[in-house]
Amino acid sequence: MKVRYSYLQQQFANPEPIFEGIRELLKTGAFTLGPQVDEFEKSFARLIGTKYAIGVGSGTDALKLPLKALGVGHGDEVITASNTFIATVGAINEVGATTRFVDATPNYVMNADLIEKAITKKTKALVPVHFTGEPVEMEQVLYVSKKHGIPIVEDACQSILCKYKGQTCGTFGAAGGFSLHPLKNLNVWADGGVIVTNDAEMDRKLRLLRNHGMKNRDEIEVLGYNSRLDTLQAIVGNWLIPQTREITNKRQANAAYYDAAFRKMDGLVRLPPARANCERVYHLYIFEVDEKHRNTLLKFLCDSGIEAKVHYPIPLYQQEGLRHLGYKPGDFPETDRHSKHIITLPVDQHLSREQQDYCIARVQEYFT
Repeated sequence: MKVRYSYLQQQFANPEPIFEGIRELLKTGAFTLGPQVDEFEKSFARLIGTKYAIGVGSGTDALKLPLKALGVGHGDEVITASNTFIATVGAINEVGATTRFVDATPNYVMNADLIEKAITKKTKALVPVHFTGEPVEMEQVLYVSKKHGIPIVEDACQSILCKYKGQTCGTFGAAGGFSLHPLKNLNVWADGGVIVTNDAEMDRKLRLLRNHGMKNRDEIEVLGYNSRLDTLQAIVGNWLIPQTREITNKRQANAAYYDAAFRKMDGLVRLPPARANCERVYHLYIFEVDEKHRNTLLKFLCDSGIEAKVHYPIPLYQQEGLRHLGYKPGDFPETDRHSKHIITLPVDQHLSREQQDYCIARVQEYFT
């Protein structure tokens, strides 16, 4: 049996409604910030529960632009998670700031209890990462933010509809950034991103920054970027956004099905600790095995036709491109442990029970 990782062919098997929207777009030529973008932004703001949503060119830009709007720049430091995807660090780097990492928890998210120790006089922002669709302990992040007067920009790129104590991730800080990358829970046909905020002035600044700093066609208020959500991608987003809650529910059900099976393999397979008052949305489904089994099990699954992955086998802080940050192996032991123990299985909304049973059976077979 083949258990693919990408589900896009299934998700867009009947693209005619989207094509119809594109044909209507061709009649108007409103390819840049057309009315469909405004429609998507309003729908996204309602979905997340904020006053404002601003469509931008990518999830990376959805983090970069809020940092820029907060005045973060050269000589500043930004604290974030040591086990995040490179885009988080890329956004910090693009505004000229330096990344300072803190280690993760056994739930694969930034350890909020370690943030305060990483603060220096140069710290200008905190970027908690709701990695895999799991929320960071935002109560502690908010405490540190208020105590030290450091603003928060949430990286919720993997966590649309993720909640912490009933509040949607992305809504705790000055702004929250989301990705619309094709493999995200809410996705489009290329790169895209959305920033949410409840602050009117932040909304105004972000709309300037995403569009060259143009106040209108003839006036430039600030130097900005070219980071507009394409109208065509907004059409895709408008078609998919009504399905987002259903997609989330299905992913959660699939994860629960895996969990029920793997709990019976206690001692061989480990699951991240359950947390009260957290709603995880499972952009990724990750389980752990002993280091001596990880690579051989991964190969066994792949050889069995299951597109299992590791997010990520090389800790980000040890990557060649980040050596200038000055970290050394062992600085973030929980992140190191993840890189040696974790495996990611497909968990998307189009996965069948038959495919899940096959994945479970192959894991069980490996250990027999």
